[in-house]
Amino acid sequence: MIKGYLAFIFHSHLPYVRHPEYEQSLEEKWFFEAITECYIPLIRVFQGLNKDNIDYSVTFSLSPTLLSMMEDPFLQNRYAAYLSKLQQLARREEDRTASDPVFSPLARMYRERLDYTSHLFNDKYGRRLVNAFKELQESGRIELITSAATHGYLPLLGIQKESIYAQIAAGIEYYQMIFGRAPKGIWLPECGYDPEMEEILSELGLYYFITATHGVLYASPRP
Repeated sequence: MIKGYLAFIFHSHLPYVRHPEYEQSLEEKWFFEAITECYIPLIRVFQGLNKDNIDYSVTFSLSPTLLSMMEDPFLQNRYAAYLSKLQQLARREEDRTASDPVFSPLARMYRERLDYTSHLFNDKYGRRLVNAFKELQESGRIELITSAATHGYLPLLGIQKESIYAQIAAGIEYYQMIFGRAPKGIWLPECGYDPEMEEILSELGLYYFITATHGVLYASPRP
């Protein structure tokens, strides 16, 4: 039997958004929904695996724009308010369906899930989700990697090599500032690959990069 290798690599990115001039914005809601329905649930899954001492290895990329939003006190406060409204709605829905044998358990499940989400975000991690990811990386089960500063499509930026260098260097620098160590790998934005960028990646101390298989196999000339 031929043996192969399987790597689980999660890429997390959202474009930078910050609208203090509006009470609410659609783009901020996307960020808040991603925290509630994606990032915190994943954190809970990984924490559960660690608690049960289940052996696993996962690579998780966090783009600089996403990290900067997670670290922004303005957005942290707005997300806390958004989450509080969801909790209030969940409690009202739980009361409304109290006598319904079908929907009452569902409403209770969502209320409990949101309450625990609030506990993790507000209490355990002091509204700094990066601390949760840092904790998971320090457990040795998860490796966090970076991406380019603004998630720019690097092959198009290759018209000027300085642009590629700046994008990658800034991403690495911000990662180091947040996590206190240098990243070993990088997720190339949109998996955009150009052979000329490999020298830059190596010069900046990166050991590996993530791209799309077809981008390498069907490249002309093939690297």
